[in-house]
Amino acid sequence: MKTIAFQKCINPDCGATYDVSQTLTSCQKCGELLDVDYEWSRGHLPGTLRDFQQRWQNRRFPLDYSGVWRFRELLPFAADAMVCTIGEGQTFLQNAVCLGHHLGMWPGQLWLQYEGMNPSGSFKDNGMTAAFTHARIVGAQRVACASTGNTSASLALYAAMNGFQGIVFIGSGKIAFGKLSQALDYGARTLQIDGDFDACLARVRQVSGQLGLYLMNSVNPFRLEGQKTIMYRILESLNWETPDWIIVPGGNLGNCSAFGKAFSELLKLGLVKRVPRLAVINADGANTLYTLVNKGLKWNGGRPDKGMISAFYKEMAQKDIHPHTVASAIEIGHPVNLEKALRALNIMDGVVAQVSDEAILEAKALIGRFGLGCEPASAATIAGLQQLMERQIISRHERVACVLTGHGLKDPDATVYYHTGINTKKAQLPPAQPTWGHLSNQPVKVADDLDAIVQALGLESGTLDESHAGYVETKVDLPLVEY
Repeated sequence: MKTIAFQKCINPDCGATYDVSQTLTSCQKCGELLDVDYEWSRGHLPGTLRDFQQRWQNRRFPLDYSGVWRFRELLPFAADAMVCTIGEGQTFLQNAVCLGHHLGMWPGQLWLQYEGMNPSGSFKDNGMTAAFTHARIVGAQRVACASTGNTSASLALYAAMNGFQGIVFIGSGKIAFGKLSQALDYGARTLQIDGDFDACLARVRQVSGQLGLYLMNSVNPFRLEGQKTIMYRILESLNWETPDWIIVPGGNLGNCSAFGKAFSELLKLGLVKRVPRLAVINADGANTLYTLVNKGLKWNGGRPDKGMISAFYKEMAQKDIHPHTVASAIEIGHPVNLEKALRALNIMDGVVAQVSDEAILEAKALIGRFGLGCEPASAATIAGLQQLMERQIISRHERVACVLTGHGLKDPDATVYYHTGINTKKAQLPPAQPTWGHLSNQPVKVADDLDAIVQALGLESGTLDESHAGYVETKVDLPLVEY
């Protein structure tokens, strides 16, 4: 492929460039974040996005089977032979008609992009396949990350399957057991640091620099190249029509940054005619982006107010403020992709909202009640959608695609707690309140007796006893949807 890839500083007053053969996580001249950029060659790009569909006919070829590398002309930094793929990106966009009806949306307008179907159970695999490919290009043998859970699980899986040594840093009590079990099972060397994610990331960056480890966190620009493809798959599922809104949880802000870059490039290349709006949803206990944006922080042509950012972080340190939320995947106070997220909000005319842990748990139960299990961070999207509709920012007739970032089995503790009140992680789960738990589905204790079982089921009256199940009645005529 003749398209030339390079790394470029996002600071417009610097603009330094570096070869893709270099292992960098920041600009060596000014210290800013880097992009992977391209000297696009129009002759080596598809005429339309629809041309990518033809690759479904060649799914026995690993790169065409991958939901990331199927779009390789849009992230052309590696030769085919260098790609590390394990079949990531086999995810689907679910037309959530019943859930949308319950929320008051027009039929067919709510869609859920379920990234929990990835090999490690989260969206992280989209980025890991790209980052591991770059690690192979530069000859790395040991890879490392700081993680709230999903990154460590994905890194450990890709390391195990591609012959790398995986090293993960996690914080004390800051990881869901479903995710920790993956990192342990896949053989990654796991270090539990006495601190939160931000402390872990600072340490792993220091250690990576000293020991020559290849850093896999989303400060790595190649991670975000893989995560761009989530947007391509949404477009593909919508028959290449652009939705009105993309809603995504906000943690380290890699996803929203990647989405903004994806649409900026597609627009530049003439492959889309319009860009959807973006909504990034913070948990209110980890709301750095929300707070700064609502104080007036903007991309400002690549020159955001760094004084405002520094003052905010200084205040956090002085007041000993640390992020806290049931949605552990987005429990991050110092998001490394903050400036790229500001750029994405500018590109996609975006908004930022914050939602409570109670709202997240309610939304998670609601998503589950209508057929998809997701981790708490994923449910922030629906909680955010509800709030944005109430504020009349999103209309019920607009087409909305919510990214569900991780599988429900990533954090079963939160699910069990919501439905039963059994709390194995008292520091991370909110106390029970009368204002939530509306969909609680507690198991019913019943004697080993036929009459007692029949009575408990309430089948003699022809209907189930709904008192314990938080039953949601939804009757809607399902439209015929074309894919």
